[in-house]
Amino acid sequence: MSMLRFHYHMEIAFSEPVWDHVYTLKCLPKTSEHQEILECSYTISPANKIQEGMDSFGNRMLYGTAEERQSLFLVDVTGRAKMREGDSGYGNEDISLYRYHTSLTRPEERILELLADCRERTAQIPKARVYDRACVYMGIVRESLAYQKGITTINTTAEEALALRGGVCQDYAQLLIALCREDKIPARYVVGMLKGEGESHAWTEVYDNGRWVGLDPTNNVVVEQSHIKISHGRDYRDCSINRGVFRGQADQRQRIRVEVAEEAVRIL
Repeated sequence: MSMLRFHYHMEIAFSEPVWDHVYTLKCLPKTSEHQEILECSYTISPANKIQEGMDSFGNRMLYGTAEERQSLFLVDVTGRAKMREGDSGYGNEDISLYRYHTSLTRPEERILELLADCRERTAQIPKARVYDRACVYMGIVRESLAYQKGITTINTTAEEALALRGGVCQDYAQLLIALCREDKIPARYVVGMLKGEGESHAWTEVYDNGRWVGLDPTNNVVVEQSHIKISHGRDYRDCSINRGVFRGQADQRQRIRVEVAEEAVRIL
């Protein structure tokens, strides 16, 4: 067991004032088998009306409006989480959602060629050992991509990232999802926070005999007590942290900063 303190900060700078800003945010972690959220608070500025709810995947959401003119939109989420050993959760939802490809994970020639390599390397592993096979696939994804910012966008597909031979955590996660789903392994996309300082992080969960297991292909590790989960869905679009509309003609620049630090656990 470990205790983590987290701070999620997002700011959107507008090139000129905007108004009637209506937004949806997915940046609140929730308690699960993997983590217990002991504290969680948020501040949003500017904000007139804020409501909390859940989306169809069970992720926590904030709905709000900021009616006055603004040039800077700020979101801060802070809290503490007790991380547990074990899996990311159990399959108490319709897993058929995660069996089929989306436009971001649909495989084409390059992914199908890579899958052939995956199958060859796992030929001696029984099909029922999903976790073992998926771990090998994770290593192959890590070999196939180089971590490079700026060469992909939020709309880059797994096939396109593989053609570029690089990308960021979103691309690693979606490529692993594409391989797993094509090989009949249900898989879903996860957004969360990772111990240390940086931005939000993405990884994959695969369904293995009634349980979800987290795999982080960017770092080629099984998700354990250093990963705080925020949301999951079929691909990046289901887990987009910020969506909104506003009045005005401004361009916008978004910046995210995440800090996760371990606390000493007091033993009574």
